[in-house]
Amino acid sequence: MYSGATVFSQLMQQLPWRRFQTLVDRYKGDYKVKTFRCTEHFRVMAFAQLTYRESLRDIEVCLRAMEPKLYHMGIHSSVSRNNLSNANENRDWRIYAEFAQVLIQQARELYAGDSNFPDLDATVYALDSSTIDLCMTLFPWAHFRKTKSAVKMHTLLNLCGNIPEFILITEGSVHDVNVLDHIIPLPGAYYVMDRAYLDFERLYTLHTLKAYFVTRTKKNFQFQRRYSHPVDRSTGIICDQTVVLTGFYPKQRFPEVLRRIKYRDPDGRVLVFLTNDFSIPALMVADLYKGRWQIELFFKWIKQHLRIKAFFGTSANAVKTQIWIAVCVYLLVAITKKQLKIDQSLYTILQILSVSVFEKTALLQVFQRTKASTESSNFCNQLLLWD
Repeated sequence: MYSGATVFSQLMQQLPWRRFQTLVDRYKGDYKVKTFRCTEHFRVMAFAQLTYRESLRDIEVCLRAMEPKLYHMGIHSSVSRNNLSNANENRDWRIYAEFAQVLIQQARELYAGDSNFPDLDATVYALDSSTIDLCMTLFPWAHFRKTKSAVKMHTLLNLCGNIPEFILITEGSVHDVNVLDHIIPLPGAYYVMDRAYLDFERLYTLHTLKAYFVTRTKKNFQFQRRYSHPVDRSTGIICDQTVVLTGFYPKQRFPEVLRRIKYRDPDGRVLVFLTNDFSIPALMVADLYKGRWQIELFFKWIKQHLRIKAFFGTSANAVKTQIWIAVCVYLLVAITKKQLKIDQSLYTILQILSVSVFEKTALLQVFQRTKASTESSNFCNQLLLWD
């Protein structure tokens, strides 16, 4: 019988705590802090994410009910709403943001071989943003609209393992295309985006840095066809063209030729793609854009199964802290899945962890599938209802 650490403690042992302490020292997270240090703050917030806690009171009541087990979970201080609220307001969110980058690097190495495009020897990224609505009265700093506040979570998702390699949290009023100014392009990589990122000056920057992009055109897209390539219409490709921009400002911002591909999907919708890569088949361009749907699933997953819609604090620091710790939990679950070679999905793993954090069971044993066998047995003293 296993008599070691709890499931939560074993999960926390997967984290590189020395790197975390280095970040705490860098940003003076524990400066003049006697109790409830950053390591305990992270553990409590991670517990809230794993067990679907709804409020500070919810966290306090749940942990105090298990107070004898808190020391073995790495929580040595008394957990109260006041301690947790002060930590969310005052501990620098950059500690958890940079710690997420450490986990991103670890997850990227583990998922290096899980490519969705085995015929393409390159890294494929999907770029998009998700808006998190907030109450204007409680979050007046998060400017979005006249009657609503919001923050945006701009994400660059590596489609090899669905690992978010870059995240920028801004006010809701910041346009999606501005995030391209914060990304350092990887030469030879593909950046798949929707029409919101159709800015030819920024796309030309990607082009000059030897990176490829795949996006969709807008209805007012002005171009001149230079050449039409032969296509197989049975695959859904309607045309594959080499074009130049004709608009006054666009042709100055992107002076080179582009590739325009018109595609009819199985549902009958006609999509027009724009890319700077002329080497891959036209159908591969359509498949790359189809892979962009993974980032939509990522946003849906993290909003449904982690706590980033209801916040435990109202300041910008508290909101960013909670979002970054949620990202850390997502990465921790993904890393654990790969290291322990667990067959279940991330959703299943998270559900199992939510009801077993206080159990003293080996971590791998929690996820092992057990086949319950029902044996029919006849007892001599068993009464029969019917003959």
